[in-house]
Amino acid sequence: MRRYLAVIVVLVAVSLCAVLCLTGQITLKPVSAQGNQNSPAPPVNPNEGAVIGGPNANAPGASPNLQCQGCHAPGKSLPYLAGSLFHTAPHAGYDHSFHAQAIHNGTKAAACLDCHTKNGDLTTMLPASDPNSTINRATIAGTCGKCHGDKSVMQGSGISDRPFLSYQESVHAKAMARGNPSAAVCTDCHNSHDIQPASNSQSSIATVNIPATCGKCHRTEAAEFVQSVHGQAVTRGVSRAPVCTDCHGIHNIKMPFDQTTATATTAIATDSCAKCHEGVALTQEFGVASGRVTSYKDSYHGLASQLGSKVVANCASCHGVHSILPSSDSRSMVSAGNLAKTCGQCHIGASANFTKGKIHLTSGLISEVASQDKGLAGTRIVRWIYLPMIFLVIGGMVVHNALIWRKKVVAKRRQARNIVRLSPNQRAQHWLLLTSFITLVLSGFALQYPDSWLAWLLGGSEFLRRIIHRVAAVVMILVGIYHVLYLALSKEGRLWVKDMFPRLKDVRDLIGNFAYYLGVRKEKPKFARFGYAEKAEYWAVVWGTIIMGLTGLMIWYKISVFGFLPRWWIDIALAVHFYEAVLATLAIIVWHFYQVIFDPDVYPVNFAFIDGRVSEESFKEEHELAYEQMKEQATQEEGMTEEMPPPDEVT
Repeated sequence: MRRYLAVIVVLVAVSLCAVLCLTGQITLKPVSAQGNQNSPAPPVNPNEGAVIGGPNANAPGASPNLQCQGCHAPGKSLPYLAGSLFHTAPHAGYDHSFHAQAIHNGTKAAACLDCHTKNGDLTTMLPASDPNSTINRATIAGTCGKCHGDKSVMQGSGISDRPFLSYQESVHAKAMARGNPSAAVCTDCHNSHDIQPASNSQSSIATVNIPATCGKCHRTEAAEFVQSVHGQAVTRGVSRAPVCTDCHGIHNIKMPFDQTTATATTAIATDSCAKCHEGVALTQEFGVASGRVTSYKDSYHGLASQLGSKVVANCASCHGVHSILPSSDSRSMVSAGNLAKTCGQCHIGASANFTKGKIHLTSGLISEVASQDKGLAGTRIVRWIYLPMIFLVIGGMVVHNALIWRKKVVAKRRQARNIVRLSPNQRAQHWLLLTSFITLVLSGFALQYPDSWLAWLLGGSEFLRRIIHRVAAVVMILVGIYHVLYLALSKEGRLWVKDMFPRLKDVRDLIGNFAYYLGVRKEKPKFARFGYAEKAEYWAVVWGTIIMGLTGLMIWYKISVFGFLPRWWIDIALAVHFYEAVLATLAIIVWHFYQVIFDPDVYPVNFAFIDGRVSEESFKEEHELAYEQMKEQATQEEGMTEEMPPPDEVT
């Protein structure tokens, strides 16, 4: 009976408490940790701004107060951790992190629940040792990638999603995918909670701290680097000194000899080391000789590398990879005492004599060494002997052949050339077109390639090149306008258009000419005043002048033109202008210059562009149909003259 009575009392008490709680008469306070049970726990605010990744990205943020002791306090279902504030070190680290600072500044950033749960679900909060945990080494990249791999999330933050995408292609990510738990993940380099930007000198990814960060895994390499000339420079605070990421990359780190990486065999000599040792910055600031990569490329090793050799020596072959030391250091691979061994890696049996001589070009910074080098002294003497010899011998040959060429040109020009091919008006137009076109080509390509010899030829001033180009353009446009008026208003011009107009015979002549020169036909076709080649070239000049004129004016007067056209039209105009210039220049060199210079029948030049005349033999050879028509017309005129009575017989 007592047992039943006790049960009834307990049930009544529980029911009474429940009723009082529901009516607000009793308020349950969270139980604090041992030693602090009489005062409420201080609020913890690590989750403002969460949750920012996954399908709930736009959902309201989680409660800012994450009361850990609600589950971990004495008497609760989860283990009692003690203390009023749990995870003290992680919280302290996070409070100084980039993420916390972003949240403090009103920007949405990752907080505890974003990394330790899936979409804020506390039931998914698992220890790092659990393979299903969001902070397990195998899943860390995916957790960070929820934000850093999502362009829409990172947009507006000033941080690109490219680093995460690059990491996915790296040797570290691929090793992790193969099941190697030791491969580096995001938190190994950036830390777990106290994540700082590279601009912070205390950051694990600050330049000065990079060797130590990489050295957590690559201890041997880091130890060698610290002792090297580069590592010592980093220790002294030299900002230009290279660290691991300068050679290996930052996120997209590949295998050392992967051909797509900057540390591939061929790239070591052209990209990685060249970033510093090819410029003048090191020379001016630290007295390190420049031009090292250029001199390497000119050497046997460099030429072999450019031809695709996979075994030829590169920078690292002689200087080392991480333990790079100056030649003055006895431990250096390029010190005098170690050169035979270094060269002997490839050249088996190399002796001390094999190593005597300079590998790189010397500069004023090491002139005292250069003056003692017998190889350089001998090279200088040979140069003094051969340069004057080359000038005298080759110069004499040029003068000799120029005299012979001039004599033959004069003799050829004196040959009878009694057929008028171009009138004075037409020659004047041709000369203006010729000079303006050549000037446009030279100045235009000098503007496109300001570091070329063309730019130097035109004085090196971009302003001068621009003025020359525009003056030549105006001349060409005016010649084009005059030519149109000439064709329309003069009898000679109208006859020119008539003879230049394409006809079906031109197609037959083209086929027949190919057949003749291929040996299929025994006779070549007879051409009229202008053959298909001359017609094609003429109309190409007309087309090119129109295109170059229009696009050139668009570029010249871009402010006026693009008042009614979108800005991107100038990009199209520039592209058309450039490629039309390339096409026209090559056409003139390959097609027109052959016809008037390099053709054996007219070499050294067709003098018609000077005096407008060609020989009867040449005209008959090139324009047989026109020649026959000319002879027939001359015969008819002679017959008419004979039939006319003498003047004294006319009444």
